[in-house]
Amino acid sequence: MKRQIIDPNSLELSDKVVTIKRVTKVVKGGRNMRFTALVVVGDENGHVGAGLGKAAEIPEAIRKGKEDAMKNLIEVPLDENKSITHDFIGKFGGANVLIKRAPEGTGVIAGGPARNVCEMAGIKNIRTKSLGSNNKQNVVLATIDALRQLKTPEEVARLRGKSVDEIIG
Repeated sequence: MKRQIIDPNSLELSDKVVTIKRVTKVVKGGRNMRFTALVVVGDENGHVGAGLGKAAEIPEAIRKGKEDAMKNLIEVPLDENKSITHDFIGKFGGANVLIKRAPEGTGVIAGGPARNVCEMAGIKNIRTKSLGSNNKQNVVLATIDALRQLKTPEEVARLRGKSVDEIIG
């Protein structure tokens, strides 16, 4: 499948910091303290990305994470009630995230890291369940993996050589 490149400059992106961790490297002269920031960016209209930034200061780590997230933007196909088009399980490392479409009025039923990704993508009705690892970075990346692999009914119909009505109905 050909990857579509999304220009981050053409979108109005907002960002949300999922987690900030202090990491320590023990060296001969003592301990080196650094920070890693996991950041999710999105335009709340079907585009989302996640990135990791590492630096000696927290604001610099967040800035680097935001830049990394902009490089990894994906487009999410949404249906008429701001939900996803079909159910899917995303996998990354030890984390599996089940995402299920939901009817209008359900809201975002998701745990912390997966909720951040869904909200930044502009999804208003969805149910998710984190299976396996609870590592925040892996859960975010598994959710993005699931959203990346979603297809619209039109794409599925074209791939199978059928009409959209046959697929949906």
